[in-house]
Amino acid sequence: MSGIPLNIDWQQILLHLFNFVILFAILYFLLYKPVKNFMAKREEYYKAIDKQAQAKLDEAELIKVNYNNKLTEAEEEIRLRKEKVRLDLEKATAKKLRDAEEEAVRIMDKAKRDAQLECQKIINGAQTEISAMVATATEKLALEATASEAFDQFLEATERGSEDE
Repeated sequence: MSGIPLNIDWQQILLHLFNFVILFAILYFLLYKPVKNFMAKREEYYKAIDKQAQAKLDEAELIKVNYNNKLTEAEEEIRLRKEKVRLDLEKATAKKLRDAEEEAVRIMDKAKRDAQLECQKIINGAQTEISAMVATATEKLALEATASEAFDQFLEATERGSEDE
């Protein structure tokens, strides 16, 4: 053993090296490779979940934009309908006002006609009463004048008869 410097046994070194390679291979196949595969699968799983979440987020943004557009359209439609209803209300109000004015004119015309008819009836009634009163007065005057003349004639005849006697 004198030919080996520092007491180095190459056989022991090779056995230790062989044990190290076997340990490395066993650890690589039993621990490193499964953990690496597990981590790769986990990473793919989270990437897939992230893609799904991003897709859902994009879809939600698109839905939000669509709803905002529909909301804007609905608000515009509501505004247009309100404007239409306001115009219809103004037309209806104007028509009711015209109808009321026409009805007022008809009522006033009817009232004027009725008043004229009533006035004519009153005038005719008054004329009849006046005619009757004039006739009565004339009759009274005629009777008074006739009675007065008859009395005067009676008196004259009586005076003439007394004178004749």
